[in-house]
Amino acid sequence: MSSSVSLLRSAQRSLRTTHQIPIHDFLAPALFSPSSPRRLISSTSGRLASEVAGNTPSPNASRPSPPPPPPSSSSAAAGPSSSKAGKRKPLTQEQRDFLSSALRVNQAGELAATLIYTAQTPPVVNRQPHLRPLMKHMYEQEVGHLETFNGLIARHRVRPTALYPLWSAASYGLGWSTALLGQEAAMACTEAVETEIGDHYNSQIRTLLEMVRDWEAEGYEVGDEFRDLLSTLRRIRDEELEHLDHAVEHDSQKAEPHWLLTGFIRLGCRGAIWASERI
Repeated sequence: MSSSVSLLRSAQRSLRTTHQIPIHDFLAPALFSPSSPRRLISSTSGRLASEVAGNTPSPNASRPSPPPPPPSSSSAAAGPSSSKAGKRKPLTQEQRDFLSSALRVNQAGELAATLIYTAQTPPVVNRQPHLRPLMKHMYEQEVGHLETFNGLIARHRVRPTALYPLWSAASYGLGWSTALLGQEAAMACTEAVETEIGDHYNSQIRTLLEMVRDWEAEGYEVGDEFRDLLSTLRRIRDEELEHLDHAVEHDSQKAEPHWLLTGFIRLGCRGAIWASERI
């Protein structure tokens, strides 16, 4: 009996000793694929196994979560106005009134310009045939301007000026009478009209730019249609000033008396602009 007990205790000690011996993967190749890196399999704790394996962390060990990504530059740069990004500020009644009057007077002015050139061209070209291409060029540009403002008036439902019949008769009469006085007087008429029109467009552009600056300073978006209007006014302004240059190049300042003729026409243009903005 005592010998049996001794053998049993000896077997238990042997099993405990064997259980504590680490087993390497090359001793048990069937448990791993050949391409797997060597790992230590042990009955000891995961911490001890990782230390024996050269501080290799256990597959089940928890890893520290990576730090959160830094805020993007766009979000960091966004200020209090970021909530307004993509929003457009509604027009005030004063701004609506300004835009309506601007479109109304611009349409009337371009109508007057086309009628002036219509009346001037036959007498001027009859006396100076070499001016036909120039008169045609300026007339066609004015027609393009008029079509542009006709479209804007219709799109935005702006009431045209009620003084259409008066401006039509006055413009045709001005063009015809200055053409009868000669090339110099006809060109002086163009010089005077385009000087006033250029100043008028510049004033409108400055007002629109102030509106844009105010909106952008408050963090609001400026719509493409508004920017297109600014671009259109600048283009038309430049073409009108081009007509002014053509007039000076073709002896407008040789008209007699130049100061009286141009002064009278410019005064009439200012009055027509003032009335068309309101009526």
